[in-house]
Amino acid sequence: MLTIGQLAAYAGVTVRAVRHYHQRGLLAEPARDASGYRRYDADAVVALIRIKTLADAGVPLARIEGLLTAQPDQFSQAIAQIDKALQTRIRGLQEQRRRIAGLAAGERLFVPAEVAGLLDRLRAIGVSPHTVQTERDAWILLAARHREPAAQAAQDKLTALADPEFQQIYLAYDQAADWDPADPRLEEIAGTMVAFAARHRPGPGSALPPAMADDPVAMALLSSPPGDPPPAWLRLDQLCRDKWQASRSALTAGTAQPAESAAGK
Repeated sequence: MLTIGQLAAYAGVTVRAVRHYHQRGLLAEPARDASGYRRYDADAVVALIRIKTLADAGVPLARIEGLLTAQPDQFSQAIAQIDKALQTRIRGLQEQRRRIAGLAAGERLFVPAEVAGLLDRLRAIGVSPHTVQTERDAWILLAARHREPAAQAAQDKLTALADPEFQQIYLAYDQAADWDPADPRLEEIAGTMVAFAARHRPGPGSALPPAMADDPVAMALLSSPPGDPPPAWLRLDQLCRDKWQASRSALTAGTAQPAESAAGK
């Protein structure tokens, strides 16, 4: 007859583990002897070794009790189920490891490769870290719901950055972040931006694929992105909208005039 300490040592577990198995109902708890100690026989040793073997193999404690009394065919079926669950868990852990490894890639974990390439290009041409971060956050918002269209839009913008004029406009916008909103140079930048947009695209926002432009949630988030935009940017954006609207109105009036003249004749 063994004490609990001798039992634990023989089976290669701790006394605490033996008591835990008692609490879980896995190992029968013998009555105390006249000295107040619990004494364990060979059956207890065998049972404990079986419990330890199953636990060391990764079998959940909740399944061990059933396995201890299972018939051979039931045991095999239960082990197959446990193995299948472990395979699923392993796949989950492998995916988690892949994601953890991806953290080393920084922002590439959150955006498509095309967006990451665009951000790298912005840094290369001298765009400030603050502006790059602002653009990054906007792409994160878009890519969360429209990853493939966002990737294509980023690639299109990266291609556009090959144009030196577009680069200069982008850098001017970036540099204006620290200016006073009343700075008269903002008028000049806004005029340049609107003129460039008129030559290269139908209108503001047309660079966004329809899937994103038609998403009210995405557009609402982009209208109030994370962080506080510099006051000069807010002023510049308003100037661009005003100038664009004015140019569209002038164009509409210009195309309507010939028709009115013809009607008068």
